[in-house]
Amino acid sequence: MGNPSGEPPEPEDDAERRRRERDTEPIPRVRPDDGPEFGPGPGYSAGPSYADDPGYPDGMGYGEERRAGTRGWVRDPDDGPEISEEELAGLRVDASGMPLGPRRVLPLEDEPTALVARYLFPTERYRGEWKRHKISLATPLLVGLLATFVLGYLAGWLAGEGGGTLTTLSVLVWLAIMGWVAWKVADWYFDRFILTNKRVMVVNGIITRRVAMMPLLRVTDMKYEQSPLGRALNYGTFVLESAGQEQALREIKYLPNPNELYLRVVEEMYEPQAVEARLGKEAEEAKADDGA
Repeated sequence: MGNPSGEPPEPEDDAERRRRERDTEPIPRVRPDDGPEFGPGPGYSAGPSYADDPGYPDGMGYGEERRAGTRGWVRDPDDGPEISEEELAGLRVDASGMPLGPRRVLPLEDEPTALVARYLFPTERYRGEWKRHKISLATPLLVGLLATFVLGYLAGWLAGEGGGTLTTLSVLVWLAIMGWVAWKVADWYFDRFILTNKRVMVVNGIITRRVAMMPLLRVTDMKYEQSPLGRALNYGTFVLESAGQEQALREIKYLPNPNELYLRVVEEMYEPQAVEARLGKEAEEAKADDGA
């Protein structure tokens, strides 16, 4: 019976050759996103019969291995490290380059007090000032309280015994002690730790003023220490080192919020641009709020 299309049939050897080329054509590697990859399939022999082995790879039969007991594909190392959402939250920034995460450093004060302003030069930028923690007044206040009870009781007892001179003397001693307590309180009020973009300073003294400073560029080491009571009341002792030499600012006791102060000093030393950017952003937000 003739061929209806009128075309002569292909020779037997050409059809067999094309089939072998199609069957032996390599299959491209499939990535995990494209689904499971099978092996090249059943291997064919030179003739029409199948080979003895099916030609699948060892294991679970897929091109990409899967973790035992898990669902989904093992990540391709070429895709880079996996970053969690928490890590991404700390890396996100706004249009100005400021981080969108929680602020670790509290807003800075706008202007120095009159007590501190006299010690700053015009090109210096003020970053903050701190009084010592009130725990530093514990000793003088305790002495004043004990003196009030003891000398008050003694003066009353002497007055009942007719000791007028001793009674007057005990009152004078009590007044002297209370004057000393008042002096300590005033000295605490005028004692300030100051931070600028160029240096740290300590100013103290009522009649004789003492001003000690250390440039931030010369600070080679800085740490703060907190005793158990300091951790409970939030104060600490700062220790500053400058080229291994003894300095007037080497040890500063009873500073409040030591972790906050530590962050401010370290940021000023190593990331001054970040401080300037934050201050500029806060100034713009303040102007926008005033305009609204």
